[in-house]
Amino acid sequence: MASKSARGSRSPLLVVGIVVLAFALGAVTGALVEHATAHSAKPAGNAAAGSGTSAPTTSAPASATTTTSPPAPLSVASVTPVDGSTDVAPNGAITISMSAPLSTATPLPVLDPATPGAWTTSGSTFRFVPTTDFMPLSNLSVTVPGGTAGILGQGGGRLAESVTERFQVANGSLVRIQQLLALLDYSPLEWVPAGAPISPTDTSAQVAATYKPPGGNYKWRQRGWPVGLVTMWQPGVDNTFTRGLIMSFEADHALTPDGSVTAGLWSAMLGALASNTLNTGGYNYAVANKTTPESLTVYHDGAVVATSPANTGIGASPTPDGTFPVYERLRQQVMRCTNPGGSSYADLVQYIAYFHGNDAVHYMNRADYGIPQSLGCVELPLTDAARIWPYLAYGTLVTIIN
Repeated sequence: MASKSARGSRSPLLVVGIVVLAFALGAVTGALVEHATAHSAKPAGNAAAGSGTSAPTTSAPASATTTTSPPAPLSVASVTPVDGSTDVAPNGAITISMSAPLSTATPLPVLDPATPGAWTTSGSTFRFVPTTDFMPLSNLSVTVPGGTAGILGQGGGRLAESVTERFQVANGSLVRIQQLLALLDYSPLEWVPAGAPISPTDTSAQVAATYKPPGGNYKWRQRGWPVGLVTMWQPGVDNTFTRGLIMSFEADHALTPDGSVTAGLWSAMLGALASNTLNTGGYNYAVANKTTPESLTVYHDGAVVATSPANTGIGASPTPDGTFPVYERLRQQVMRCTNPGGSSYADLVQYIAYFHGNDAVHYMNRADYGIPQSLGCVELPLTDAARIWPYLAYGTLVTIIN
């Protein structure tokens, strides 16, 4: 029988083996716990408390900044018509090319004077197309606005300063000038259009007709005019006859009576036509005859209204032959000049109508009349000069013949 002490004791080798095994298991468990802890660790604040997952992290430089380039400014690449152009087509488009594409919110160029038409924008180009013709000889300007409220590009760039260019429209037809002067009763000829007349108040059609006159026919209003005047009339020809008509109109409409065709003349004629402002003074014509006895004959509306003895220029200072329009009128004046012999004179004269340089029809105190006595002027007795002077209006033709 075994003793109690022998059953309750353990073998020393068994105890040692158990201890060694336990130590080994502990070492393995510790290694596994350390490995798991290393994979589950995360930086503080990188995920919410209690989260079982980790979040990736990035790091930025402590002093990072962002740099944005300013938009490139715009410039005007070209304008058509070019600055200073003349004889520009009356219905031509205006084109402005910029240096970069334009924003849909950009303001438009400004045309002065304002003209019916429309601006369009495409890419980097503005284009204006008029819906009516420009007035003949009008001076137009187009301004491309600059500054903070000016032209805007797609990229935000602007034109630094406004750019303005100017040009002049082509002249209208002389044929239409003659037609208008006849319609306004300034011509001794009547003009009748071949088709339906253009409405006087249809501005667009009237301006278009200044470049493309309608057809029609002329006829003399009266039959009593001398042959010399009748042969001077030439349709479509710029001559003294037509310039005289223009001067008459200019004098009545506060324009310089020099026979020049200007934008102001065109505008005034079309305005007078629209308002039916017609000439009420008729048509006058004067002929100075240097055949002795010298005389001056005045016609009004085809009839002789005055005849007077006259003095024309002496041989050393003759009155020139030809036809000239009256360009200046004075009620009286002290004429000062030098005689052919070198002496000077200062004569008070009256009822003056200058027609050629310093030559004029006027009153001059003489003992007699009808012979060469002047230094180029056509001198008249006082009573006749007073009666004739109202007929010698601006633009009245004075013909000197032998």
